[in-house]
Amino acid sequence: MVSKTFRSRLGILLVLVLIVPMAVIGQGRSGDHSHPGMQPDGSFIGPDGTRFVSQKAFVDAGRRCAVPHLDELEVSRIEGKSNNGKGKPGGGGDGGGTEPPPSGDPVVVNVYYHVVIKSDGTGDFPDSWLDAQIDVMNDASSGLGPDRNGNLVSGIGAVTRFSFVRAGTTRTVNDSWYNAGPGTAAEKQMKEALRQGSADDLNFYTTGGGGYLGWATFPWNYASSPKQDGIVCYWASLPGSSYTPYNLGDTATHEVGHWLGLYHTFQGGCQGSGDQVSDTPAERSAQYRCPVGADSCKNVAGLDPIENFMDYTDDYCMYQFTAGQAGRSSSMWDSYRAGK
Repeated sequence: MVSKTFRSRLGILLVLVLIVPMAVIGQGRSGDHSHPGMQPDGSFIGPDGTRFVSQKAFVDAGRRCAVPHLDELEVSRIEGKSNNGKGKPGGGGDGGGTEPPPSGDPVVVNVYYHVVIKSDGTGDFPDSWLDAQIDVMNDASSGLGPDRNGNLVSGIGAVTRFSFVRAGTTRTVNDSWYNAGPGTAAEKQMKEALRQGSADDLNFYTTGGGGYLGWATFPWNYASSPKQDGIVCYWASLPGSSYTPYNLGDTATHEVGHWLGLYHTFQGGCQGSGDQVSDTPAERSAQYRCPVGADSCKNVAGLDPIENFMDYTDDYCMYQFTAGQAGRSSSMWDSYRAGK
């Protein structure tokens, strides 16, 4: 068992070990595996090379996740249509709503990786990174997290129905797709060409991120746009890179949360129905780094859920889904993905 702190140190070591063997193991071009986001002067380098004056500026620019922040009217429309297996909407930590516990048989999700590489080799990396990413996602969905001594133990987060297996991998050299941003023609072309499986298969694209760490489609989007379904992550957010502080694989954990129907924990801010989950306290806006004790909604019970995978905190800081999120994702799976 290893802690996230140990995983981060191990990731740096892996970078040094793996740069040399790349040509030997037949993975193609070497690419660039050493480019931390955080700089010594406090500035932050985004996935597309844009320099921000600080990490906060990067987060405030919306580059952490490109999934749109929905307004209350849109959330009400979606929730009214899905009903989510609940009476009234929960969320915001206000005690409203009752999320059913995860029910039904365990779900094994096939993950189809699509590694998109620039013609100069940037974005190529070893298969071991893909396997490590599966491990991170499985740790998160099974409730594993760090204890006070930094050991990875069960019971830290909620247990969900889901586990993930690597079902296939494609590698494609295409500069346009590598640079594709959310909603672009290049993204559409990439997904239409590469996507495999059906609604219950996860298509996971690694690219240059288009300036973002990642984005995802929600389960209710599948019926109208099945070919666009899946998640896209900046390739250096996978465990094995040195893109600190986002190199432990939890960008993917976050985006998979969206793919399973979860909103950001700061959805709705301090007002309204929030993220439709009653055991994630309300949060005025996204947090970053690891601000222990943050309480941005003082009129609502509970500290900001900085440890939650659906916030924007650094990878080492986030380590759990809640029981309510486990229940919601289960309900969303049955409504939109199971057997579709």
